[in-house]
Amino acid sequence: MTTLPSITKADGSREVFDSSRLIISLERAGAGEHTANRIAETISNTVASGTSSREIYTRAFSLLRKEAKPIAARYALRRALLELGPSGHPFEDFISHLYQADGWQVETRKILQGRCISHEVDFYASHPEQGMHIAAELKYHNDPAYKTDLKVALYVKSRFEDIFACNEATHICHIDRGLLVTNTKFTSEAIAYSECAGVELLGWGYPEDDTLFMRMSRAKIYPITSLTGLSRAEKRLLIEHGAIAVDTIVRDRNFLDSIHLSPERVGELLAEAEGLLAL
Repeated sequence: MTTLPSITKADGSREVFDSSRLIISLERAGAGEHTANRIAETISNTVASGTSSREIYTRAFSLLRKEAKPIAARYALRRALLELGPSGHPFEDFISHLYQADGWQVETRKILQGRCISHEVDFYASHPEQGMHIAAELKYHNDPAYKTDLKVALYVKSRFEDIFACNEATHICHIDRGLLVTNTKFTSEAIAYSECAGVELLGWGYPEDDTLFMRMSRAKIYPITSLTGLSRAEKRLLIEHGAIAVDTIVRDRNFLDSIHLSPERVGELLAEAEGLLAL
């Protein structure tokens, strides 16, 4: 019996390579069944024991990009979020844009008074129709292996408890819900504690029925860094000019003037952007 190769994940752990998981991720990005199976088979034939998950992702992305750039861009969304750094402010702006697309009025880096002290929250939003006010602590990581852990969940819980208790006499508070949001994953301890203590979490793979990937896909809001036709320097320039998401340059093409592209490249870039938004 043939022994399946084990691969090295981003966190250094090893697991047996499972081509079915690769197929699922390719199809989730929008690849057809035939394309997903063909790419998975090509990669399976070259995977050796010790191959890193990053190498497998890079191969799959390269093959998918030859098929269709918009699908490759959607396949690369997790990596695209990692490219928003190095600071966490672009991620904060991106999450704000995501919530605004769903009807929320958003402020970033807002000061809220708690019962004991004042707190600067990364994200504050209100929804006129729902009559809801939420605040969030955002934890951005450049390293895909880094997970938001228990101590962060404990810290966020204590901060929001102080804000919730801002006026115990009238029970009037600045927020109705508090969230902890990350672009990567949570440790199992952080999830267990948060589920028990009532801390809402949003991350790349959590909650399972409404992950950050699912919300982005549903709203058609994707980071500008997901576009495969842009260089890293061009992505950085667009972010600095306020074009944090793909839909921004489709709605206002003047943003592209800041990176001085040829008409041909502008056309190619917009075709990829519009194709991604149409998936």
